[in-house]
Amino acid sequence: MDRRLARSLVAETVGTFALVFAGCGAIMVDSRTRALGHVGVAISFGLVIMVMIYAVGHISGAHFNPAVTLAFAVSRHFPPARVPLYWSAQLGGATIAALVLRGSLDNVAHVGATQPSGSDAQAFLWEGVLTFFLMFVIMAVATDTRAVGEAAAIAIGATVGLDAMFGGPITGASMNPARSFGPAIAAGDFTSIWVYLTAPFVGAMIAAGTYRILRDEPVRPAASAAAGRERTEGLV
Repeated sequence: MDRRLARSLVAETVGTFALVFAGCGAIMVDSRTRALGHVGVAISFGLVIMVMIYAVGHISGAHFNPAVTLAFAVSRHFPPARVPLYWSAQLGGATIAALVLRGSLDNVAHVGATQPSGSDAQAFLWEGVLTFFLMFVIMAVATDTRAVGEAAAIAIGATVGLDAMFGGPITGASMNPARSFGPAIAAGDFTSIWVYLTAPFVGAMIAAGTYRILRDEPVRPAASAAAGRERTEGLV
């Protein structure tokens, strides 16, 4: 493994750790103290995504999400051979964060695990749609030369926060298999986990395909959900 790839994997691990620790940590803290409220939790998820994109987007592309990584690979913006490595880093970071939360705060709120408030079918639909919105925005700011690249992190973080704000009460607004996997492992609660391990992939793939149809310029390489400018560093 070359050093550049190793740095990318560490960055993905750290970024996904931060996502779960801050986001799921906010759920757990609010469950104990009622200090944040639903809006505060949603803002926490959006903010941690935004700051970590700024922090490591130039290193790994700041995917932090297996569904995003796969959608980039299928739409030819990321090397398919590196997908399993990114997935391992993302799932590892999420699981470590969830275990740290479990060890420090006990099994409060099931360690922020995502669970449907209604049926699995309803949750699958909503998770797919929420992830569609997220991936659609990511494709726009990360792969289109006409987008304002410097604002990519703000746009993506705002989308995560928005989705969490209105979709959280229905499904927990995961949009990310790693974000759901880590807390499920730490809490030992796999209720409806299949929804969160499948629906985000469906939504992300449809969004990537939809944006490719809408754009009216040649596809250019992009390694990241965070970058508004090309920084593939030879990945494609």
